[in-house]
Amino acid sequence: MRTSRRGKIKSWVLGFSDLFCSFSGAQNHVPYAQNSFQSHPSNGPSDSAGGGIPVFSEFSFADLKAATNNFSSDYIVSESGEKAPNVVYKGRLQNQNNRRWIAVKKFTKLAWPDPKQFAEEASGVGKLRHKRLANLIGYCCEGDERLLVAEFMPNDTLAKHLFHWENQTIEWAMRLRVALYIAEALDYCSSLELPLYHDLNAYRVLFDENGDPRLSCFGLMKNSRDGKSYSTNLAYTPPEYLRNGRVTAESVIFSFGTVLLDLLSGKHIPPSHALDMIRGKNILLLMDSHLEGKFSTAEATVVFDLASQCLQYEPRDRPNTKGLVAALAPLQNKLDVPSYVMLGIPKHEEAPPTPQHPLTPMGDACSRMDLTAIHQILVMTHYKDDEGSNELSFQEWTQQMRDMLEARKRGDLAFHDKDFKTAMDCYSQFIDVGTMVSPTVYARRSLCYLLSDQPDAALRDAMQAQCVYPDWSTSFYMQAVALAKLDMHKDAADMLNEAAALEEKRQKGGRGS
Repeated sequence: MRTSRRGKIKSWVLGFSDLFCSFSGAQNHVPYAQNSFQSHPSNGPSDSAGGGIPVFSEFSFADLKAATNNFSSDYIVSESGEKAPNVVYKGRLQNQNNRRWIAVKKFTKLAWPDPKQFAEEASGVGKLRHKRLANLIGYCCEGDERLLVAEFMPNDTLAKHLFHWENQTIEWAMRLRVALYIAEALDYCSSLELPLYHDLNAYRVLFDENGDPRLSCFGLMKNSRDGKSYSTNLAYTPPEYLRNGRVTAESVIFSFGTVLLDLLSGKHIPPSHALDMIRGKNILLLMDSHLEGKFSTAEATVVFDLASQCLQYEPRDRPNTKGLVAALAPLQNKLDVPSYVMLGIPKHEEAPPTPQHPLTPMGDACSRMDLTAIHQILVMTHYKDDEGSNELSFQEWTQQMRDMLEARKRGDLAFHDKDFKTAMDCYSQFIDVGTMVSPTVYARRSLCYLLSDQPDAALRDAMQAQCVYPDWSTSFYMQAVALAKLDMHKDAADMLNEAAALEEKRQKGGRGS
């Protein structure tokens, strides 16, 4: 059975997988392969691929080399380009089942000499999953090569939008949103006992396809086993780090204070200079002139006070992450305005991928989500694909069996006459008896659910049909339509390609339809 497809479906659907294949003769549910892309639950909306965040896994160096076009300089996205000690590339996986965009951090040779230690550190970060993080989805540890793989964020860094903007600066409400979202990311990491973040600055804040700010997961690991935790100018580092070279949870709060100053001023001002302004109450002097006065002085004062607390010389005088969230949450406004609008970037639209295989009439109907055409095809196909699904003894032809077949017959008549409510009820009677299993019945009830605006139930039935008949293209087609109805368009396109490949295989001599 092909497992790559179901590995892509959201975790709330996968929760039903044990139920799907529990009946006799349908034990085709196998474990996910090491590099399968099973979705992982996150605290909120998932990535642009529409299929959730992949589980953390190990990548081959060859895959990452191909994804980044042999680590081409054209693919570099880190702020210092090739001069950075550890370069970050964007890339696109070339796997047939997954064309996701990724960010790849390539460490210098021997930065992490012990492969086991690197893998353990990376795995610890890889357990995190949150909508405020650009999540770590994998690593590579081959020979001397050490790489991290994360979700790719396509809309640049906070530094770019604050310091090097071209069309418009970030408006005040969006700056408040950035501050809160990053505070929430830090609080989440702290809650899972990963409070240390190395070199937090405006370059570590990234914007996803919807314009929402996220904290890069790369800062949760040092640049090398024995390396420095801060690569920026010493004027921006916590005073205790200058004294003992150690990063603590309080050091991260200090760095967050410098980010608050960036948001307020639109410039990268050394904390000591900014604190002099704060103490002198020169709030307007410190504020970004590009805001042109379009901000609340009361809100700005709250942010100033919070920055001042974060930048206290003594670590014990600084707030914790929960204090940051508590201070920033009440300041939020324009809650109904999407981040991409406030950033002035286009709305993300997922372009439907070009099918990799020629589409049959069923494939074409599913690609267009033409439920009427799908209904006509299922009526015409009747039960020819159920041959061999059931081997019944004479003893099984009981009155119960006759009643069950009568329920299916009534369901077929209702299905033909487009009485989908009656068809659902009759097919459910047939399925609930459980003596016979019919992939066609599951496919037909799946369509009934789709026509009744119940795509989640439709998806479950389509997956159940796949369990009964693992290589049946119709079950994949029905899953594609249900996924599209659930706005999981990339997974829908992948499922459509899988179905088309099965049909192509059948036409060359295999069994499947």
